Amino acid sequence: MALIVSFVPDLMLASRVSGALAAAGHDVVAGGDPSAPVLPSGAELIVCDLEAVDPVAVAALTVPSLGFYSHVDVETRSRALEAGVDMVVPRSRMARELPDLVNGLL
Repeated sequence: MALIVSFVPDLMLASRVSGALAAAGHDVVAGGDPSAPVLPSGAELIVCDLEAVDPVAVAALTVPSLGFYSHVDVETRSRALEAGVDMVVPRSRMARELPDLVNGLL
């Protein structure tokens, strides 16, 4: 369906994100260095851990973005929303609803 770039440095979480998106029919590629996010050609969406990626850099990229954060980290949430990340959700919601959230942004 869509090419999704994942900026999730935690290997266990990245595996769950990739698995859920692949099961939903998407192609998922790792985004590489989260301190300098770069998109491969044809990328349609970014999924990122906002504790590892600068939300300003993510929002500056030219595709929709889904960022997640720890539910207690309201400062990260605020920074991401101010930067222009398209959808910002707590990690627990992302884990439960990832395919639906992604489909809503595509």
